[in-house]
Amino acid sequence: MSLRIGDTAPNFQAQTTEGQIDFHQWIGDKWAILFSHPKDFTPVCTTELGTMAKMKAEFDKRNAKIIGLSADPVDDHRRWAKDIEETQGAPVNYPMIGDPDLKVAKLYDMLPAEATPGKRTAAENATVRTVFMIGPDKKIKLMLFYPMTTGRNFDEVLRVLDSIQLTAKHKVATPANWKQGQDVIIAGSVNDEDAKKLFPEGWKAPKPYLRITRQPK
Repeated sequence: MSLRIGDTAPNFQAQTTEGQIDFHQWIGDKWAILFSHPKDFTPVCTTELGTMAKMKAEFDKRNAKIIGLSADPVDDHRRWAKDIEETQGAPVNYPMIGDPDLKVAKLYDMLPAEATPGKRTAAENATVRTVFMIGPDKKIKLMLFYPMTTGRNFDEVLRVLDSIQLTAKHKVATPANWKQGQDVIIAGSVNDEDAKKLFPEGWKAPKPYLRITRQPK
């Protein structure tokens, strides 16, 4: 099954380091960041899991939950967590899904259906380095795929979350490299007449279709 932005995130039941979960129930009325790993005790992923542990408070502020996945058993995750805390200086403070049978990895189109547990190739492993951002409506809002040798930029995930939450609330879009507090773009679906009511402070328009205004509060 091929997944796209706007699709309902596939639901599943799985064992995690914090017990059995039903994914949709676990999300509840919050946002969710699901990020996956092809194998435990790998160097790049070790730094990523530690980074997310340090950033958890920022995701908490945004009503977002973090959950990791690795294509190994939960018992291995628990042993790996000790290494992560020792080397990265932060305990893993969110659940890690055990996926030794590759059920979730296949469900989320990270691996082909014919992939066999314990017999994956290096090329297949490379596809299990994804980030899914899922809204309270259980729809996929963002998908990122990273190569094995490049650590993920979770500041970017946080930036996108800020943008998506802002643009869901206000009729705006965010420009390239936008960060919290910077100017935004009035959505193309809003005509000038309505824009005057929504954005009484006005806007700059270097082109009629490019209307720049202050970020709404």
